[in-house]
Amino acid sequence: MIPVTGPSGAAAFLMKGRLGMDVILHIGAHRTGTTTFQRYMRDQTDYLERHAIGFWGPHRTRKSVFPGLFRGGGIGRVENTAFRAAGRVALQMHGAEQRGARHLLVSDENMLGTARYNLRSGALYPAAGERMARLCDAFRGRISRVVMSVRSQDHWWASAAAMTVGRGHPVPSAQRCEMIANDTRSWRDVITDLACALPDAEIRVLPFEQHMGRPQDILYQATDRRAPIDPKHLWLNRSPDLARLRDVMAQQGGDITQLPQGQGRWLPFSHEQSAQLREAYADDMFWLTAGADGLAHLITDPIRNQTGINLHAGVLTEGQGHDFGKEHVARSG
Repeated sequence: MIPVTGPSGAAAFLMKGRLGMDVILHIGAHRTGTTTFQRYMRDQTDYLERHAIGFWGPHRTRKSVFPGLFRGGGIGRVENTAFRAAGRVALQMHGAEQRGARHLLVSDENMLGTARYNLRSGALYPAAGERMARLCDAFRGRISRVVMSVRSQDHWWASAAAMTVGRGHPVPSAQRCEMIANDTRSWRDVITDLACALPDAEIRVLPFEQHMGRPQDILYQATDRRAPIDPKHLWLNRSPDLARLRDVMAQQGGDITQLPQGQGRWLPFSHEQSAQLREAYADDMFWLTAGADGLAHLITDPIRNQTGINLHAGVLTEGQGHDFGKEHVARSG
């Protein structure tokens, strides 16, 4: 069902007789170049000042803005902590507006949830709707646009598993992989949850396979202003490959026999499971291409349409190991 809403974002504030600072969220998803984008944004000081855009990245949101907004102890404590966190968001948002920002761009993939929680639950961002509703309340209804990147589920889950195992978490069992492959929740469900929680926000969806390595695409879609090309061409926080994962597990005293032999990218799913996940993504892309029931806009790059839904072979074989020994080292994101 398509929700019927009035004017959204800045237009809603204009109709109230005043123009307030609008908030734009870049919510990831994880494993779609978010760390690279956030590093790129830290290099765009002149661009941001010229266009009166404030920027909050994970270094700020996770330390001083969002703590307590999503979780806590008992029920009473959760609500009290969340209430105080929402007040903190409003206070810092007011501060950005007082400093002259007309737009506030917030980029943090953990707004959707964490990759680790996805693996534990075996589903794509199952709490996305509730988390977005809390953000909507905290930002006082000023969220005018959400920019999100999606990625083929077989590669997304493989990348998420490699990242979490590389940080010391358990290797997903065969039963867990089967559960993930058979789960019916897809990007369509995540986007629908977003639209329900943020009915006045425009949702723009970028396929990672078409926009990878181009953080300026995300900034352009967030602001509708031509963004400077990234001269550094960084690719941060890549998934660790099998060799790197074995090294990490050995250093932590883990059982490296849980990983397959060989080199290159770790693919924890069977051929049949990978095919199921690719089919789910094909269905998502068909839904988005057909208009997403009016809930979201698919942003495609006609130059890269021939790439399809899977990355080319060179990209598939590169992992986080390619970052080591180079000038820029990946950081968590």
